[in-house]
Amino acid sequence: MQKMKWVTVLVVGLAAGNLLAQAGHQAVETKDAAPLDAQREKRALQLLLNLAEKLIIPAVDAMPADKFGFAPTDGEFKGVRTFGQMVKHLSATNHILAAAALGEEPPADAGDEVGPEAVRTKAEILNYLNDSFAHLSKASEAIGQTNGSVNPSPISPLKRGEVTRSALVVEALMHACDHYGQIVEYLRMNGVVPPASRP
Repeated sequence: MQKMKWVTVLVVGLAAGNLLAQAGHQAVETKDAAPLDAQREKRALQLLLNLAEKLIIPAVDAMPADKFGFAPTDGEFKGVRTFGQMVKHLSATNHILAAAALGEEPPADAGDEVGPEAVRTKAEILNYLNDSFAHLSKASEAIGQTNGSVNPSPISPLKRGEVTRSALVVEALMHACDHYGQIVEYLRMNGVVPPASRP
């Protein structure tokens, strides 16, 4: 859980710094501060994306296949997604935001952030999740490129003229971190210790 807090803090901090840089503001420099550098910002985002992937994919894989239909019922959980639906939603969102960052049309099978109907088993969902992180990685590689367009996404609060590749990648990371917290809860409700929390 401590790793998750630091990931969220880093993503939000990076997003704020990145937005300032893109708006053309100068960073206030102290004697120890490095000037903003687009390639360093890109590399930092890629490291955070890699960390999110290394936390999320093993956590999803840790859930037994017969528990992908699990949804909590005790407490205020009416209408929440099952574990499998949540992972498909996370994956579909990764695909939609990555497509926008790359100037592509949203994947038709991503639906309204629910993912393809045909993807149902644990193996299929894990494959879809892995593919979504590969798509997001491709989007992060394109940060700083001047060729190619960036599209606004129907699921993003950023509109045309505000949207950037790095902002879409940050949005996907923030969304993934939110769902990682839910994945951890679902795992623990089923007696599974998340891999990142194991000694």
